[in-house]
Amino acid sequence: MSVDAKYKTSATANGGGRDGKTSLADGTLSLDLVVPKELGGPGGDGANPEKLFALGYSACFLGAMRVGAQQLKTKVPDGTTVTATIGIGPRSEGGFGITAALDVYLPGMPEDEAKKLVEVTHDICPYSNAIKASVDVETTTRG
Repeated sequence: MSVDAKYKTSATANGGGRDGKTSLADGTLSLDLVVPKELGGPGGDGANPEKLFALGYSACFLGAMRVGAQQLKTKVPDGTTVTATIGIGPRSEGGFGITAALDVYLPGMPEDEAKKLVEVTHDICPYSNAIKASVDVETTTRG
């Protein structure tokens, strides 16, 4: 599969990786990284890769829903939200893996229409496409 990338961005992490800093090359965002207590770190204020993934996935999926809605000849209702929950832990096969869950709130949209929109969006969203071979994304659709 090839991708004709229309936009690219770069970030650099330094320090200990999960306990250092990360910043965008264009200078628009820089974050301190902190290892969560659940992973043996000090916890506290700061970002981590799972938080950043949750931010990106929720925003990307919501944007992709607008494209999906156009394909289905419907509209994404005002007030729609997507909440991504990302987990990390040991895999039974060794190493670490992630879990992903999306809670999609589509106020006033009939349940069957909402579920179809979420299904179509999974085929559009770059984040969903990036992880579909290795992560089962659990979805909850509410109206």
